[in-house]
Parts: sequence; structure tokens; C-alpha cells
Amino acid sequence: MMTMQKDNSPSTEDSRKLPRSCPSCGAPLRVQRFTCHACSTAVEGDFALPVLARLEPEEQEFLLHLLEESGSLKGLAQQYQVSYPTVRNRLDALREKVRRLVAEQRKPLKGDDG
Repeated sequence: MMTMQKDNSPSTEDSRKLPRSCPSCGAPLRVQRFTCHACSTAVEGDFALPVLARLEPEEQEFLLHLLEESGSLKGLAQQYQVSYPTVRNRLDALREKVRRLVAEQRKPLKGDDG
């Protein structure tokens, strides 16, 4: 995967990374419990991670910068100090990855009756 570093910007990434796939078999992880830290209420179930949360941190950051630039690829290329075609190729690859993740998420889980 191609990585692009934006110059002069502190990393906003938490030192702990959200695991997105099983370290044993590589299958996508699912969430089973949400907890409110204010009142300790817990919600349990079987929840898929949202598609955007399944992207690599660099890919998430790229999309945030794209939004900051109001969708301007020219502005994004200036931020990353790379050519417009480089940004265009990165966006095209990311769009294909998102399409694949959406298709995977729509497939029923093994053992589901639906």
C-alpha cells in the first residue's frame, strides 16, 4: 500500500490501534459489547465494525484531509506535496477498497439464518 505523509502536521492517531482483523486467521473482527464509562451501562450483541473503521489509520486520515479540502484533489495534492495524479490514484484505490469492504459486510455471517 502506498503511504503519503502530510508535512508539518502532528499525528492525531492514538498510540493504541483499533484491531480490525483477527490476529489468528485474519477474518474481520466484530464488536460484542459497548460500555458507557459515565454510568457503566453495557449493550451486548454482535455488531460489525463500520466500513470506515475497518480502513487503515493512514486511509482514514487521507479521507479526513479530503473532507477538510472540501473534496478538492488539487488542494489535497498540495497538502501532501505530491502530484494530482498521485492523489487521484490513491483515491481510486481507496474507493475500490471501500466497495470491497461494503460487499463483504453485506454477506451473511456463517450460521445466520437470513
